[in-house]
Amino acid sequence: MLTWLAENAATAILCALLVLIVAAVIVKMVRDKKKGKHSCGCGCEHCALSDSCRKDK
Repeated sequence: MLTWLAENAATAILCALLVLIVAAVIVKMVRDKKKGKHSCGCGCEHCALSDSCRKDK
């Protein structure tokens, strides 16, 4: 088991790092959604779906 871990340590560390980054992005998106922020980062004036995505209108 230690031999396998030593041979694949870089791959395991890289995979763990990628999982942490993806989890952080998902958590940020969920928090922003709960705060009412929009994911696109721009105004809705020119958006084709502005009537359907905004609930506060």
